[in-house]
Amino acid sequence: TYVKCSTESHTDVGDKANDSLRVNAKDLRCKVIGEGGNLGITQLARTEYALLGGRSNTDFIDNAGGVDCSDHEVNIKILLDAIVARGDLTEKHRNQLLEDMTESVSQLVLANNYRQVQAISIAEREAQVRSGEYRRLISTLESSGRLDRELEFLPSDDALADRRTQNLGLTRPELSVLISYSKAILKEELIESDLGTDAHLLEAVSTAFPPRLLEIYPEDLAEHRLRREIMCTQVANDIVNRMGLNFALRQQKATGAPVADVARAYTAVMEIFEITSLWASIEALDFVVASDVQIEMMLDVIRLVKRGTRWVLRNRRHQITPTSMVKEFCSGVSQLQLALPDLLRGRAAEQYESRLEDYREAGVNAETAARVAGCMHAATALAIVDVSTHTDNELMEVATLYYHLGERLGLDWFGSQVLASKVENEWQAMAREAYMEDLQWQQCTLAEGVLRLRCEDRDVVSCITAWEEQESALLKRWKDMLGELHTTSSPDFAMFAVANRELLDLAQSSRRA
Repeated sequence: TYVKCSTESHTDVGDKANDSLRVNAKDLRCKVIGEGGNLGITQLARTEYALLGGRSNTDFIDNAGGVDCSDHEVNIKILLDAIVARGDLTEKHRNQLLEDMTESVSQLVLANNYRQVQAISIAEREAQVRSGEYRRLISTLESSGRLDRELEFLPSDDALADRRTQNLGLTRPELSVLISYSKAILKEELIESDLGTDAHLLEAVSTAFPPRLLEIYPEDLAEHRLRREIMCTQVANDIVNRMGLNFALRQQKATGAPVADVARAYTAVMEIFEITSLWASIEALDFVVASDVQIEMMLDVIRLVKRGTRWVLRNRRHQITPTSMVKEFCSGVSQLQLALPDLLRGRAAEQYESRLEDYREAGVNAETAARVAGCMHAATALAIVDVSTHTDNELMEVATLYYHLGERLGLDWFGSQVLASKVENEWQAMAREAYMEDLQWQQCTLAEGVLRLRCEDRDVVSCITAWEEQESALLKRWKDMLGELHTTSSPDFAMFAVANRELLDLAQSSRRA
């Protein structure tokens, strides 16, 4: 071990043979460390180095390729050995096939490691603003006996509070530990759950094998004796790599859903919004645009998936199967995403155009920039499709009405104020999410109320005018409330609660009329 923290003694390190060579992390003058071996640097040294601006992960992250390669090898050999045992493949051809797949396995391993380090970079980008979330995650894992904070050299709550006053969060080495724990725990929970084997979930199994095996032995792959464990591992890795280290826990806490439902909802949303292809198009921008731009785009996509997953968990309880969800929503959501630039109005349209222009100026191609810019409003597509289906109204008419109401009633502005509010604790974070969910529900309910006034000779705008006359008293109260909010420099959660109540009265009145 060649580098220690300045607060550690050589005795603490326990590698006497190298005492004369060892240096303190604060004395390093390199910008980046990549650990090709194990234990070359202590964990405390990595943290000290990172707090001083150095770029470093951990040895188990930088050396993950070997373990990952072994995992692929075991799974592949189990598959092929079963085929050899029944006489459909000779030992010689099996060995040749293994050798021929070397490059394919290498690509799978590299992709896994790329995504894992990408996840650390995204978490690091959010480390300061999400310091409270990460602190609560550490405490939750510690209190459940799944994490020994001292053993993993993670900072105490007091130390984290001190960092927050210095505008510092968890470092890459510390985030590496948490991401590894999050994956292991989520995988374990999914294996123990009633996740099931929905077709879209089972597709995760194929991502663990070279394409050639999928082509020549698809039926054997479907019957792999570890297919459920592989499925849960791949799903867990994908969730943490894309959505962050506490996504599943936050979704469970916000909705009360079991972990299996979180995985099902996530899988459905990923497919409905075609997130995998969108994410790949952002990754394809490596060395084309700045990495900060790519991470910002990924954060936009992450927000869409979070909102979509939460909507599914709240509105399809006990009915979440990815295949049925995709069948119900995929076509409608696709139509709405294509039409979104023309549907948005007022402030929402301005936000979209601003985001689109920022990405175009950063060098992002037109198609990817448009898809990512639309993520800010795309999650509403689920609710719009739902209203269209159960009211038996044409999809684009419902969507047009939804966005007209957003502009006419100032709902877009109100939502932006809620999202911009600063949260100091977990309760406020949950309240902000709840207000946004309520706002979407109320906007949908208002749209349903207006649709009741629809007749053949009325267009959407005429319907709204007739509805405004019907609800004039409650509309005046809402607009007065909105006026007060406009004059307040920093509206608080109490004001949002009261405003939400006024909007709820208006929505319920529209529904009963």
